[in-house]
Amino acid sequence: MTSPESASPSRPAKAAGFALLGVAAVALVIGVISLFDWGSDTPPAAEGSSTAPPAQTTSAPASESSAAPTSAPPSSSSAASTPPTSTTTAPGTSTSAAAPPPPVTPPGTTKVPVRVYNNSTITGLAGKAADDVRTNGWTVAETGNYSQGTIPTTTVYFRPGTEEEASAKELAAVLRARVEPRFDGIQSSAPGIILIVTNDYQGAAKSK
Repeated sequence: MTSPESASPSRPAKAAGFALLGVAAVALVIGVISLFDWGSDTPPAAEGSSTAPPAQTTSAPASESSAAPTSAPPSSSSAASTPPTSTTTAPGTSTSAAAPPPPVTPPGTTKVPVRVYNNSTITGLAGKAADDVRTNGWTVAETGNYSQGTIPTTTVYFRPGTEEEASAKELAAVLRARVEPRFDGIQSSAPGIILIVTNDYQGAAKSK
């Protein structure tokens, strides 16, 4: 049989065990409570992060709406500047097209046939003068000598009031000679220009 003295020491041990269990239970409860409290702190952070996306969404449309008006004016201004350029070109083209035509050269005078006579001391001078006359477009009808008098200088003669006058003046300018109406000694000669060359005959002027 167990004595009362041996049974008394087991009671305090049981009491200590219960106390430890109670402490462990309290610690467990505190731990659970602290766990829930830490979990409850997380949602505010999540809510703060979820607030950022709406801000980004709001800024995107603003940037798009501001970009649309900015791009529109340059295109319209460039289109408006194009018509003045084409308008300026058109007058320049019409001006060049409306340039006055070059002056029309009047028709040349009729080159009347020429009779060439030598009144110099130079043999063959009439033939040389005849070559100059032909070279410049006149027809030589006759060559020979004039011995009815002395002619002071090489002269081209014509009948006033006929087409010989204009042709004679043109020929005289080419040959650098004097031009005069016919004198009495050659009045009855055949129609046409009469060229009488003397020692001062210079020949045809050279074209520049």
